[in-house]
Amino acid sequence: MAYDPLLTRARAAWVEMAGVPMAFHDEGGVEVAVSTSSLLCPPAWVGIVALGDAAIITAPTGSQAATVRRMLHDMPLETLTDSDRLRAVLPIDEVLGPASLAYLDEGDFQPARPDDVEVVLAGHDDLATLLASVTKDEADECGLADITSPAFVVLHGKHVVAAAGYRRWPGMLAHIGVLTKPDQRGRGLARAAASAAAAEAIANRLLPQWRARPEPSRRVARALGFRQLGAQLSIRLKT
Repeated sequence: MAYDPLLTRARAAWVEMAGVPMAFHDEGGVEVAVSTSSLLCPPAWVGIVALGDAAIITAPTGSQAATVRRMLHDMPLETLTDSDRLRAVLPIDEVLGPASLAYLDEGDFQPARPDDVEVVLAGHDDLATLLASVTKDEADECGLADITSPAFVVLHGKHVVAAAGYRRWPGMLAHIGVLTKPDQRGRGLARAAASAAAAEAIANRLLPQWRARPEPSRRVARALGFRQLGAQLSIRLKT
């Protein structure tokens, strides 16, 4: 496989989050390890991250790692983040994901026009109002409540109708969060806000990461120049 600096940076970050020594192998395939401190998934879950033609998987116990290793070692890589395929071979109790993982190289960045984008502090009351305009699942999915950067917002009158920012993750990642008020979608506002957040991350020498399930969110990422490199899935096994 040809050297890909963007893929290498993304993989290094997720290996750091695994919490134990492991690697995405250059020859492809899957590595499974026991980690009680893994950030690939919630505590006591199995975390699966596939990037490029390789994947890493963490499990909370040796017995679960052995089960995962035995049942998944012959499966094609693209099926490792397919919850339906995994349910056929593993005793799965609960699933989070899958979500696509996309990353932005500075040379690929296609910034939106910065018109009407303003900056407010994370935790600003207007962000809470924006988050309250959507369902709890959508609010959780967008990640806007967890940003550590300033928030980059688009106003309609005095009201925030779109906002973006990022949370600093291990491995120099800037995990982008973005949300547009439902009645304001389709106008490019998410792209404008997210563009400002991505530019801030790049200026701080961070690697912008876009994790998404809905296709509209993925389209925004592609329009900005993000490149999808893989996917993430978390599963909780029955005990």
